[in-house]
Amino acid sequence: MNIRDLQYVVAVAEERHFGRAASKCHVSQPALSGQIRKLEDFLGVALFERTNRAVQVTPIGAQIAAQARRLITVSDEIVATAQAAKDPFSGVFRLGMIATIGPYLSPLILATIRQEMPDLSLTLVEGFTADLEQRLAGGELDGVILATAPDDPSLRETALYDEPFWVALGEGHALAAQESIELEALAQEALLLLADGHCLRDQVLDLCHASTGIANANTRETGLETLLALVAAGDGVTLVPALTRAREERGRRDIVLRRETSGKAGRIVRLVCRASFPRRELVDRLASIIRTCVPETLVTILN
Repeated sequence: MNIRDLQYVVAVAEERHFGRAASKCHVSQPALSGQIRKLEDFLGVALFERTNRAVQVTPIGAQIAAQARRLITVSDEIVATAQAAKDPFSGVFRLGMIATIGPYLSPLILATIRQEMPDLSLTLVEGFTADLEQRLAGGELDGVILATAPDDPSLRETALYDEPFWVALGEGHALAAQESIELEALAQEALLLLADGHCLRDQVLDLCHASTGIANANTRETGLETLLALVAAGDGVTLVPALTRAREERGRRDIVLRRETSGKAGRIVRLVCRASFPRRELVDRLASIIRTCVPETLVTILN
């Protein structure tokens, strides 16, 4: 039994399909299937229940797959420790970002990261908070940028910047003439929200409900860009993170973004890694670059 065998087990457990698992592991399906058969013979238990339509993980298979994930993470960290000793700013770093941060932060930081750490291969992954946090804890990612504190005690966070929310309105909206807007003024408005799974949705809804008692919230199964298009069409209003502002005001003239008066609406953006991750020097360098690249006012607020 070796690390490769464990990677095969984890891949099949996650994909529930031998063909997709083989593709994920960059091997042929017969090679993967044969190796798993050998592992099952060696262990004396069936890890998977195979049918013509699907692959099911047996109860003992689920336990072994969970243990395999932990061992793979330890193996990766051994390699990372050696890499850090040779050059902490080289090798691969797999960075996840939530969808309401990635499109706005990435353009600000990628060129600087390439310039300051040319030997670092940065892989970006976008997703929902819960999924990214789970993948980080399981060793599939090396770091994630989130807007909420991690739930997993094995994870460690570094605050990056404090990002206020701005009110997004259609250009013809009655409140568009104001320089800043109080949340209470939105009480009778149709509040547009992202779908479940976006932490921004929960943050905006909780904030507006606490401030105004607003009940006419309208969830849309869209991303932030489409939500803003609905605002431009007059379907309602929403709150957006500050980094959205420069991109939206540069690219369109059919919406206006106004500061929220109280200054209480916002979120802390964090870089989260496993506490056991050995390349701490690299994590600190990434955090420093991000703080340098975002508008200075966001970092100043945090301090």
